[in-house]
Amino acid sequence: MVRNNLFVNIPSYFQCPISLDVMKSPVSLCTGVTYDRSSIQTWLDNGNNTCPATRQVLPSKDFVPNLTLHRLIQVWAAQSPAVSSQMVRAWIADVESRRFGALPKILDFVSGSDENRRFVTSVDGFVAAVAGVLGNAGAGIEVLESVVRVLDLVMAGNGVTREEMERLILRSNIDRLSSVVLVLEKGSPDSKIASARILEAIAIDVESKRAISEKDVLLSELLRLLSSETDSIHLDSVLSCLIAITATRQTKTQLVRSGLVQTLAKTLSESTHPNSTAEKSLKLLLTISNSRDGHTAICEDPICVAAVVERLSMKLSSSAAADAVTVLWSVCYLNRDSKAQAAVERSNGLTKILLLMQTNCSMNVRKMCSDLVKIFRVNSKSCLACYDTKTTHITPY
Repeated sequence: MVRNNLFVNIPSYFQCPISLDVMKSPVSLCTGVTYDRSSIQTWLDNGNNTCPATRQVLPSKDFVPNLTLHRLIQVWAAQSPAVSSQMVRAWIADVESRRFGALPKILDFVSGSDENRRFVTSVDGFVAAVAGVLGNAGAGIEVLESVVRVLDLVMAGNGVTREEMERLILRSNIDRLSSVVLVLEKGSPDSKIASARILEAIAIDVESKRAISEKDVLLSELLRLLSSETDSIHLDSVLSCLIAITATRQTKTQLVRSGLVQTLAKTLSESTHPNSTAEKSLKLLLTISNSRDGHTAICEDPICVAAVVERLSMKLSSSAAADAVTVLWSVCYLNRDSKAQAAVERSNGLTKILLLMQTNCSMNVRKMCSDLVKIFRVNSKSCLACYDTKTTHITPY
């Protein structure tokens, strides 16, 4: 909240529901709602007989001082100094002068709330000054970690656009991308994930995707995180980053040869992961499936195709189901790979494909499902070849 050019981050439960200011003398009505004494007294003196927040008729207009809340407000007021625009400008000056002692204060402040983040980014030059530290050759890893986490937070708070961040990091005449990659490689776990989120955000076109993916150790570090990360939110961030930067044939080939398919197959086969992780894994698998190395790796992996089939029987979004079907269609129908076809048959894949056709899937997905059904029906060795008699309760479109 801004008051007289000072920013004060007020917890909502310290604010009077009527005035929206910090309560000086909190009192509670019989409804249990607490107000500042002067505000609720004015409300009642004006002839109102209801609780302003709940609209309940008040059987009694008496109120009781909320002493516990009053003490909490006093403690908060003593420990939460206001931040002014001038203070933010002083932080900017310190950072631009390579006095990095201000960075912990900045990080602590922007970690507080979206409102804090919007406030600092409203001060001209703040984001540019912080991003500029990435080009400082003398900045240590701890300083770079703070910068990356601040930039990640202000982006999360919509304080800066992806295009602006891409311009500051990739289009500067000083190399700043290497510092982001260094944090990904050597930073703390939280800093690594913040770095991955920034890389995802600035991968906005083919040129930026190529510039990012060609950085040394970047892909290997992302794959290492993908295979070792256990936190589902962090895992999703790494997957999102890989999806965003995987655009060129060279990138796809490098990822496949580094074991991406095996890692994705393992992730898809583990039921402990949330749907969001499975869906991102399918999206990334689809991204690399149209390359020769990707197609071969998917078909050669002992569990990949079966894991994709198994996911069809689980609750997926329509787009994720389409991704799974497209992967199967690519390896089984388009490339007619016998190993992939056998894996689908062993996993009872045809039944799951037929069931998917009964849902409200798109015409394109239904067409790919139909193509897959034809493949398995003409395979005389498949137990699913007699589909007409064994699944008469399912009528494909």
